Amino acid sequence: MSPLDRIVLLIISDAAFTQQLIGELVRDGSNYQLPIATSISQARSRLRRISPLAILLDESAVGCTDDACAREAGLLDVAVRELTEVAPVVLVVAPERQRDLESLAPLVREGRLDIVARGGDFVPLAVGLLERHVGQMESEETADSEAGNAVAAGQVLRMPGPAAGAEELFESPEFGEILRHEVNNPLTGILGNAELLLSRRDRLPTAAVQRLETIAALAVRLRETVRRLSNAWEETHHRTRPA
Repeated sequence: MSPLDRIVLLIISDAAFTQQLIGELVRDGSNYQLPIATSISQARSRLRRISPLAILLDESAVGCTDDACAREAGLLDVAVRELTEVAPVVLVVAPERQRDLESLAPLVREGRLDIVARGGDFVPLAVGLLERHVGQMESEETADSEAGNAVAAGQVLRMPGPAAGAEELFESPEFGEILRHEVNNPLTGILGNAELLLSRRDRLPTAAVQRLETIAALAVRLRETVRRLSNAWEETHHRTRPA
């Protein structure tokens, strides 16, 4: 997949937050297309021309204010459901809004939605979740493409069976993909469940909320470490294997 295909749609009307997001997303030289919409209607227009791998939706783009939040809760629910039909969504809301979003819990469990509370050092967490979704979508598209090529060539790639030793597994051409798959699947479950609990933070002790935030941040960090290790292994494997 080329950088031109790595599209992350930012739906946000907060200029300062937008700049923070862009800075975090490109901090390590990552290549993304980052179209911006400041409202849901503008986002719909953008989506007629692009196919994002992930979407960030900030409640500011729904027009929520302190006085209007209750009235806008239904609009936010509708917008999230519409957008998750297009791509995975990272939703950023004020902590007090999370209690109004329990109807979206099934989307969290399905891995189509992450909810991040706007508080503390929340920007790296939101960016980490976006990067996780982009990585998963890229892996799925790569796997689909490779599977199609293998079938066309009369070949089927198989993961080493349970009896395979560590040496055989490490030498497998698919080791990098296996590593990502076997670690990222449980990490997705950990993140989803932590975020689901955090969506009810007003009912939890402060210490429990802090631990859940730590779990979510560490899971994102571990996912990124696995990505770097698997990419490094694949580069080394391709460079050293016999021609």
